[in-house]
Amino acid sequence: MAGLFDKQAEIYVDARPTYPTEWYSKLAALTPQHSLAWDVGTGNGQAALGVAEHYEQVIGTDISENQLKHAKQHPRVKYIHTPLSLSDDEFVTLMGGENKVDLVTVAEAVHWFDLPKFYSLVTRLLRKPGGVIAVWGYYGMVVSTTFDPLTKRLREATNPFWDPRAHLLLDGYRTLPFPFESVGCEDDEVIVGSHRSQAPRGGFVI
Repeated sequence: MAGLFDKQAEIYVDARPTYPTEWYSKLAALTPQHSLAWDVGTGNGQAALGVAEHYEQVIGTDISENQLKHAKQHPRVKYIHTPLSLSDDEFVTLMGGENKVDLVTVAEAVHWFDLPKFYSLVTRLLRKPGGVIAVWGYYGMVVSTTFDPLTKRLREATNPFWDPRAHLLLDGYRTLPFPFESVGCEDDEVIVGSHRSQAPRGGFVI
């Protein structure tokens, strides 16, 4: 959602939880080639940095210029501002052409996307065969027996006021439309799919 997290961009880098390094290793093991990865909705580049440990180049894209201004730098990560005004053809050209991306990652963001448009771009950009798309998110955290009940009450009290799209995440992405074939990578609130042929097949793993 354009501008939704612009005000928090400066503190996002320090406040947002990170993801396990083992997760990126697991994703890298799924793709035969490791030339190019695309981190969508990259924000401060948090996931892009993890992916960059396994791929020669990572392109992190975001519609928020302010988020990208605060993104952490890495020699193998290139950040690109992609305003909503970009056409699909312009986007594909910006990414270097069709059938070039080995891994597409979306951390804590896919529920905000125009899904038909996004999946169309993924279909054009992912390498076929062998390209993989992985989306994941987190909801809630375990801190202590004193703190956890308070956060649970807060979540329950605010749940009716969340944007309807956020409920895709709150439901662990179990109801997220995902038109790609499962590659059998299972984890909580994670969906991984792959192109096995020119036409993507339905199915996902949570």
